[in-house]
Amino acid sequence: MLRAPSRFVRSWLTAAVAGSVLIGCGSAPDGSASGKTGPTAKIEVGVEPIRAATELTDVNGVKISLEKQPERIVCLFALCDDILTELGIVPTATNSALLAHPGFLGESGAKKVDVVPGGFIAPEVEAILSHKPDLVIGLGDTHGKLAPALKGATTFWAMQPETWEDSVGYLRDAAALTGRTVEGEKAERAFRLKLAKAEKTPSDKTALIIYGSDENFGVAAPGGDVTAGLFPKIADYPWKSRGVEGSYSLEEILVQEVDVLFVETMSFGGADGKLSEKLAKNPLWSKIPAVRNGDVHEVNSEVWAKGRGTRSMGIVLDEATAVLR
Repeated sequence: MLRAPSRFVRSWLTAAVAGSVLIGCGSAPDGSASGKTGPTAKIEVGVEPIRAATELTDVNGVKISLEKQPERIVCLFALCDDILTELGIVPTATNSALLAHPGFLGESGAKKVDVVPGGFIAPEVEAILSHKPDLVIGLGDTHGKLAPALKGATTFWAMQPETWEDSVGYLRDAAALTGRTVEGEKAERAFRLKLAKAEKTPSDKTALIIYGSDENFGVAAPGGDVTAGLFPKIADYPWKSRGVEGSYSLEEILVQEVDVLFVETMSFGGADGKLSEKLAKNPLWSKIPAVRNGDVHEVNSEVWAKGRGTRSMGIVLDEATAVLR
């Protein structure tokens, strides 16, 4: 059986950087992955007006203060790229590959955006500052350590999304700070309408999202993974978060009688090949209903695992609902 990554390692994996998960054994802790997920609150499709601001307290209580609307923004993780795209802004630089997706700027458009060297875990401060950014946006539990080095030269905004509601909140906050209020309201409304539509006709199929590299894998759980948080509204998603770290195995997935598996392959450190193909070496893999019925779907990890914003989530909903019908 395989031991799942901690929340920080989940960020590590979804950023496609070197890392690994531990191998363990034994059965799942009680209550970690059991039963139907149950009904969830209905989606509100109304959108509150967004007011432009140079100072605000964001969705997670972080205070942001700018002298003026930022024009040069450096993104250190994909949610930033997602939000800026929704607002009609091209980042000055990024270290995410999300922009190359056809749903964003595409290959040609992404090539025009400078790449911050150093990778997701350790983006180079000098390279960031060379772009003379008005604002740098990063993932709090990974890039917060950069704040002292950036202080005085630019404003650093640490985001920490765990739910789709967090992501919508960050979109609204960014729209207010950049003055793109109309664009922000439009993007939020489009996403809410899409999620509400999907919620009206939920699938009776059982689905799971697994992610990882080689034979090591994790299971995305609502409450800690933005994309997984959408699934209880559109399908049966029989997996709950078990805290910072837990154990995952094909035995656990097998007992859930999963009808559809969405697989996020994380390729890094020289690893190649699809995660589903590597897991197929385990004899238990072929016993999972989704595998027997040919309902295993490799998905774009840039969008499904890393994007986490309204545009990425909209793409996930389109792809997931098409499969789950």
